[in-house]
Parts: sequence; structure tokens; C-alpha cells
Amino acid sequence: MSGHKLLLSELRLWTSGRRSRWTVRLREGVTARGNASFPSCNPKVCVVGGGPAGFYTAQHLIKARQDVEVDIYERLPVPFGLVRFGVAPDHPEVKNVINTFTQTAKHSRCHFYGNVHVGKDVSVDELRQAYHAVVLSYGAEGNRNIAVPGEDLTGVYSAKDFVGWYNGLPSCEQLTPDLSGETAVVLGQGNVALDVARILLSPIDILKKTDITQPALEALAASRVRRVLIVGRRGPMQVACTIKELREMVNLPGTRPEMAAADFEGVTEALQDLPRPRKRLTELMMKTALETPGEKEQERRSKASRVWGFRFFRSPVEILADSEGGRTAGVRLAVTRLEGSGEGAQALLTGEVEDVSCGLIISSIGYKSLPIDPSVPFDTRKAIVPNTMGRVQQAAGLYCSGWLKTGPTGVIATTMNNSFDTARSLVEDLDSGTLDVSAAKPGSRSVSALLDKRGVKAVGFSDWEKIDCEEMKRGEAVGKPREKLLTVEEMLQVAQT
Repeated sequence: MSGHKLLLSELRLWTSGRRSRWTVRLREGVTARGNASFPSCNPKVCVVGGGPAGFYTAQHLIKARQDVEVDIYERLPVPFGLVRFGVAPDHPEVKNVINTFTQTAKHSRCHFYGNVHVGKDVSVDELRQAYHAVVLSYGAEGNRNIAVPGEDLTGVYSAKDFVGWYNGLPSCEQLTPDLSGETAVVLGQGNVALDVARILLSPIDILKKTDITQPALEALAASRVRRVLIVGRRGPMQVACTIKELREMVNLPGTRPEMAAADFEGVTEALQDLPRPRKRLTELMMKTALETPGEKEQERRSKASRVWGFRFFRSPVEILADSEGGRTAGVRLAVTRLEGSGEGAQALLTGEVEDVSCGLIISSIGYKSLPIDPSVPFDTRKAIVPNTMGRVQQAAGLYCSGWLKTGPTGVIATTMNNSFDTARSLVEDLDSGTLDVSAAKPGSRSVSALLDKRGVKAVGFSDWEKIDCEEMKRGEAVGKPREKLLTVEEMLQVAQT
């Protein structure tokens, strides 16, 4: 290149660099003399809840706008919600999403504040004064009741609490499930129900290589449960689990299936009209229940010491007490029949009942969200915050994502898409000016001052990394990926050292 052309090229680069810096300075509201030319402030967004919905919402907001700042507030000192406390310990691959969440938490425009109980330590109204927008993503902490006599007896637990117990949720630390009976009944036939059945029947050699808590591991090692019935009010074509979870049950070492052939009457004829995923799931179920297994599988089943099976067309009407009246001795199931077909089929009572003896009943009929603050609209019937595409109705600047938005449905990928949709709604409102960001907001600065005044010590992401490090160190010592800290006090002690 000639000297003349080289000079021109360098001049273009220099002016383009000046233009680019000038564009940035303009966006920041600064003139050539360094004075502010117009009010400029980065949109400050607060996300309530550090589970998948909260992190996915934050991730999309940060990617969609280069000026958005996001603060995530979480009630516990540790992040990741149901990825940490809901995913089965023998499903470590599902937890890989934590790597993505960690990248989001470490982004320069994202900050994590754990150990902050919104609705108690700080109100939603105070957050709305501090931020341009507030996204509620705190999930579903409540249980759906079975609503039958006897559900308060010892030996009856919600799946949420039972899963929380073996996954180290601090609020479930004191749970001591009675595993002394031979038969357990799980009410519900979704993925969580199958997780619970699998954990109850898994060989200890498998579980001790996972991050299951030590108290749960010890209790399961001493467990006398040898049979798990997974009960649903509808039929084989309406089960809510996926083929992956069913296949894991079918192949679970040391177990064999036990199902009633009569429950599958008419299913073969209906198979051809089913969508492919449902068809494959039903075919595997029928093969497991009805077909004579091959020699190798026959041998495996003959050596099995534990049994599992679906019980279809059954609905609980009463939990039966033992002779002293304090403990579970069984469950009375109403026999049902279906009206209609496919996903919309309704279970109707036939008038028949049957009693099943058992010492443990786990209700896996769904989680539900709870209201967080009197100022936030809440639909108690649907257990969600009323919203349109994540925009909370009649509350400008307030949004919701995750199960609080839709109810407890789907898997982590469902929550991801649902949260991205909410983030898109928020970004649209920023772009259109519907969300007013002309006035600066203090964000975490004012919230931190309030928390200090109230004696609340927030846990930052670097503090969580200390907890993470300690848990992995303890796990390594016993041949596990991690040994979770089980109380908030212990978590805070490690975080604050």
C-alpha cells in the first residue's frame, strides 16, 4: 500500500474510532465538553427469585439490551432454585444449566443478592420505587392438597417436601419420613412421581455417588420399602410422565414391574391415532406391562427384590389410620372410568372402592404458587399472578415469569421459553417508551440501605461460590460430587468467612 493510501486508511480508522466513542458518549448523554446533554439512565430491573425462571429472564434482558442492569433477589443464601432442590440427585446432567446461570450471574450488568426475603425483608412496593421494572419469578413454594380425610396423618407427605428432604432444602431438613413399611403409594403419575418412586427403590450403591443428602442416604439405606404403587385417576394414555423417566423405571436395577393387564384394554386400538411422543410412551408401557420378557430380562426380573407399578383408574378418597389413629395404615381408592378420550378425558367415579395397605403416602399432584405481597394481584383459584404475556394486569412496570406466570407445568426448557417471552415483553415496553426510564432510579443502592437498616445481610454471588466450594470439598471427602449444607445458618457461616 502506498504512503498516501496508508495515511487515508489510518485517517478513516481514527475518525471511525472518534465517531464510535462519540456515539457511546452521546448514548450516555454527554456532550463534547463533558456536560450532560439530556437525562440518561440505564434501565434498572429487579428479578425476584433466583431459580431457572429468574436466571433465564435476566439472561435474555442482558442480551437483548446493552444498557439494562439486572439485580436478582433470592430468599435463600444459595441460587438456582429447583435446579438445586427439585432435580433428582441421579440426574446430574439436568443440572448442567447451572453453568449458563453462573455466566449470567457474573455478567457485569447482573448482580445476585441471596438471603433476601421479598415480602418480609423488603416489600414489592419498595422494589418498584427503586427499579424501573420488577419481575416476579419466585416459583411455586406451596403444595396442592389431596383434600381427603386423613391427609394430616403421620406417613403422608407432599412430593415437594419429600424431594426437598433428599435434595437438602433447608425448610425440609427436619422431615423424617417413615420408611418402615413395605409398601409406599405415590399419588400422581408425572415425572416428579416417578423421581420419588425411583429414589425409594434405587440401590444405595447408585445413590451414594450422587449429591443426595447424607441423612436421606442413611434413611434410604435402612428403608424397608420394597413396593411402590404409582396411582392415577385416569388411564395409560393420560399419564403425565415422559418416556425418559418411564425408561429409567423399567431399567432400574433390582426392580421388576407389576401392572394390571385389564388397565390396558382398548389401548392397542387407540395407539395409531396418538401423537408420536405419546404413542412411544404408551408402547413402552404396554410392552413392560403385557409382553413376556426375553430370557435376559426374565432373569433380571426373577432376581429383583423390589417392585413398582402404575395403578390406573384410581382416585384417593380417604387415608386410613392405624388402630391407634395417629399413623397411616393405608389408602382408600375410588375406582374410576373415563368419559371422553385423549388428553381431555375425564375420570368419573364408578361407586366402587378398594383399600391398599401402606405405611407411606406421597402426594405428587402438583406445586402451587403463593401470594408474596398484598400489593400484587393474585388469582387464588389458578394460583398465579394474572398477566398478559408476563405483564401483570393493572400494574405498570410489574412483570412475572415461570410457574408464577403459568402454573407449575413443563420442564426446564418450558420455563426457559416462558421466561424469554416475559423478558421480550419488558424489552418491547422499554423500546416503545411504555416503560418510562427517563428518571434515574437508585436500584440496589437504596435496597441495600434498607436491608442494612433492617439487619439483613445479603449474600453475593462470590459468597455463594464459597458455599459451593465448601460443599464440593465435603463431597470429595466421601466420594460424592458435593455434600450440601443443610441449614441457612451453616450456609451464612461459610458465606461470611
